[in-house]
Amino acid sequence: MTLAIAEARPAAKPAEKDTTVGNYFVSNYPPFSFWKPERVPEVAAALGRAPAPGTKLGLYLHIPFCRKRCHFCYFKVYTDKDSTAIKGYLELALQELELYAKQPFIGGRKPQFVYFGGGTPSYLSESQLQHLADRMKAILSWDEAEEVTFECEPGTLTDHKLKVIREIGVTRLSLGVENFSDHILEINGRAHRSREIRRAYHFARELEFPQINIDLIAGMVEETEENWRDCVRQTIELAPDSVTIYQMEVPYNTHIYQEMKAQGRLVAPVADWQTKRGWVRYAFAELEQAGYTVASGYTVVKDSKRTHFVYRDSLWQGADLIGLGVASFSHVGGTHFQNEHDFEPYVARLREGRLPLYRALTPTDEERLIRELALQFKLGRISRAYFQQKFGVDVLTRFAEPVARLKSQGALEVEGDWLRLTREGLLEVDKLVHEFFLPEHRTARYA
Repeated sequence: MTLAIAEARPAAKPAEKDTTVGNYFVSNYPPFSFWKPERVPEVAAALGRAPAPGTKLGLYLHIPFCRKRCHFCYFKVYTDKDSTAIKGYLELALQELELYAKQPFIGGRKPQFVYFGGGTPSYLSESQLQHLADRMKAILSWDEAEEVTFECEPGTLTDHKLKVIREIGVTRLSLGVENFSDHILEINGRAHRSREIRRAYHFARELEFPQINIDLIAGMVEETEENWRDCVRQTIELAPDSVTIYQMEVPYNTHIYQEMKAQGRLVAPVADWQTKRGWVRYAFAELEQAGYTVASGYTVVKDSKRTHFVYRDSLWQGADLIGLGVASFSHVGGTHFQNEHDFEPYVARLREGRLPLYRALTPTDEERLIRELALQFKLGRISRAYFQQKFGVDVLTRFAEPVARLKSQGALEVEGDWLRLTREGLLEVDKLVHEFFLPEHRTARYA
């Protein structure tokens, strides 16, 4: 499907508020572009060390298969793999887990959290899901996992498949709703439609998943304020346990960017940043009025005492993570690394009996400090005592200049032990945390 973009005109310089191409969402530090293939040998040393006392362990599996590729998707996904290729991929991912399970860094630990991401994990059949979970548990037991998250595309869910997902131990079901309008879903390349959202959601409620999360995206192609307000209304009506709201980006490897490039456009055909922040501000206010609590720059929760994001919080405090599957990211013993980011090299490495490693980086102590600082700021506040105890650094002194700048902008407040973002600061946290980056990492791209 071709996006609704007008005929090409001479490219004008984008305004600062316009959405232009690039990755702005900060998910790690140093940025992924600084991870290098020549540093892969550092991974062996990390895997060969016993874990630091108290370090949590998590497990992530990337299921890269989808019915369609969304026009805004920048993840490694495939829509052309047959059942034989999918079966082979799953067996190799299990082989990858077996290779990790033998390494000293495991240190007798069991995963605190397990995360099935994509792509579309719910694309798999019931028998594939059951086999996959049984084998994973046999290799590295989940019996102490506090959270098992499973991402779903509503149109791939049947009643029976949801039962299997619940039976394998999933505690947090995340529905990639994005929008409730069939037109907006279609024009942005989503495979599901609104009727499938409600059917999947209500049956999942009957199965009593401990946590059901709904994802929304503010600023999709052709989205209007009226549509956005209706999406917020329908979300509140469903009353999920948590809601995750992303502000639309247009990374380089997306269908939207390819059309922009072909037409010589610098500005993406999505809402500008001011509009997107305004829509998230509105959603937060409406959800708060409905009894929700803002838990990060992207999430609200209905019951903050019962609803948690273990995967997020543990990773942002330095947990080890085993990332399985094509293009997956791992963090072990202070070293970051990524798997081969194409299907064939990933498969070939594992068939040779080797880990499918592509690039790596071992951050310095200062870079690890900045990583946790930037990520934890997404929760809306950071504790000086936490960083003093873990890194021996008073962040208020170490980062006096950026703190002063953010305070002068009305984005940050200091209150006792806490450095707290204002609501306006929280709405653009991914932009503000660049203030704390080292000079060499302040580039135009963060992926």
